[in-house]
This record gives sequence, C-alpha cells and structure tokens, in this order.
Amino acid sequence: MNSTRTPDFEKIKDVKARKKAFFDYLLPEINRKNSNIIELRSDIKNNRINEDELNSLFKYYRLEKDADQEDLLSAIDIVPASLVLAQAAYESSWGRSRFAKNYHNFFGLWCFKKGCGTVPLKRDKNATHEIVKFSSLSKGIEYYLLSINRNSAYNILRQIRKHKRDTEQPITGLGLSEGLENYAEIGYDYVETVQDIIKYNKLGRYDYKI
Repeated sequence: MNSTRTPDFEKIKDVKARKKAFFDYLLPEINRKNSNIIELRSDIKNNRINEDELNSLFKYYRLEKDADQEDLLSAIDIVPASLVLAQAAYESSWGRSRFAKNYHNFFGLWCFKKGCGTVPLKRDKNATHEIVKFSSLSKGIEYYLLSINRNSAYNILRQIRKHKRDTEQPITGLGLSEGLENYAEIGYDYVETVQDIIKYNKLGRYDYKI
C-alpha cells in the first residue's frame, strides 16, 4: 500500500472504477493515521505520556507556552476520511496529477525553501513556493493531517471540531469543511467544491462514528 509507486489512475478509463480504485488506495492509510491519532489522544487524556514527550508534542504542534492539555487535544484530533478523500480527489484530479503520481502529494501541499520540493510548471514568475515531495503515501497523508492540525490557517476548522467534541456531535467531513476557506485562493468556492464532492460520492459513509 505504501510502495514507491502510485497506481496509474490515468489508465482506468471507467470513472466509477477509477473512483473506487482511488478510495481503495487512500482509505486504509487515512484510517490508520486517524487510529494513531485516537490512540495518542487516549494516552494524553489518561496520563500515559511522560513530561518530556508531552513537551515535545506542544512544540511539534506549535502551541503557545501557556497552552494546556485541552489546547493539545484540540490540535491532536482526527480529520474525517470523507474530507481527506474529497480534498485528495480535487487537488490531485483523482490521483492523475503529476504530483500525486510522482511525489505522493495528493493535497497540493506547498513548501517555501528553495529545493524543498519540485517547482510547479506554471508557477508565477515572482512566486517562490514548491510542491512538497513525499517518499510514500503514508508520509503524504501524515503531513496533510499535521498541516490541518497545526497550521494557523485552519484555526476555524479546529474550533468547529472542538465544539463538536464538547457537545458530543459527530465529527463529519461536511461539518469540518466549513473551516477550509483558507486552503485555496478561491476561498469559500473551495469549501463548496469539497462539499459537493463529499455529497455526490456519498463519502460520509467512510467517516468514523466517534
């Protein structure tokens, strides 16, 4: 599942079959990563993590010095599979983009240091961003989840998720998608596009009921 080669979705001409292959490829790793997050949340809540490890987590998630356990749990939480799949489908053209095919980057993730990734062919003359290269699907999904969970651009998404946790509502891709306005330059149009993909493909069936 995490070989260096991504399936050639381009060769699958039947749209229904391509979508099924796409979901079958990404879903096991998405679920694995979310399971790891659930386990880590449990360890934090039940004080099964020592102080050094805890401090490392606060730094890793770029939390303020006065942050507490509640802030940490707000950052370390699942991203519903429906949302991950919908974004991956949109950003990678259902796995057919060269970044997905060659670099396991299904999410259009950028980096900003020269040489940190690969330069987009149609990058604006004054732009400096590159597209991150990953060695496996696992690494690509892990970085995407980390980006959602610690990047200040997605504070609203995390607030929505925390509210749902606090009020014991299901955490769904449709609900959290409202916090993705800063993911792309097109703003709220991006949110609506992702929501349409979730609804049309009935991706909510893949969300954890936790």
